Amino acid sequence: MGQIGFYINQSICQGCKACSIACKDKNNTEVGINFRRVYTKEEGSYMQQPNGGIVHNVKSFYFSISCNHCEQPACVLSCPTGAIEKSKQNGVVTIDQEICVGTQLCVKACPYGSPQYNKETFKSNKCNFCMDLQEKGEDPVCVATCPLGAIEFGPIEELRKKYGNISQIKGMPSATITKPNLVITPHRDANLV
Repeated sequence: MGQIGFYINQSICQGCKACSIACKDKNNTEVGINFRRVYTKEEGSYMQQPNGGIVHNVKSFYFSISCNHCEQPACVLSCPTGAIEKSKQNGVVTIDQEICVGTQLCVKACPYGSPQYNKETFKSNKCNFCMDLQEKGEDPVCVATCPLGAIEFGPIEELRKKYGNISQIKGMPSATITKPNLVITPHRDANLV
């Protein structure tokens, strides 16, 4: 199969957070633990005109992100117990809960904030690309739940051929750090790096 990745069509994301909620429900995560997050980016200002009118230059858009199952995952390199592995078959990065001892080094190492520490279990966990669903021929819940179809997944090379090579927008860490398996169609107001 080769490396799989996510495609995010930021240009149509409405920030409904259905992807984040579905992921949270599927994984039954504690409050504050979100394997998929939706961020709001707002910028701009208003200008008062001499005649009393107001002119605005306000922009806002949303961005959904989870683990990018990177080519060079910082979480794997930081894990002292070997609990985090990158599959040779499909490139999915997972955390073995039986081996994780909760050092949180992966949490600190990941530039995307993917691994999340659970204070109840004293372990870290993250998006596992819903491999249990994929093995049954189903889509990851974030993909299946998005009402606008803003999230897709598949072999990363196919996604790049179809949608391009943008994997970083303003506000994101440099893609050179971990080489994320992510393709983005930016919102019209997103400043590209």
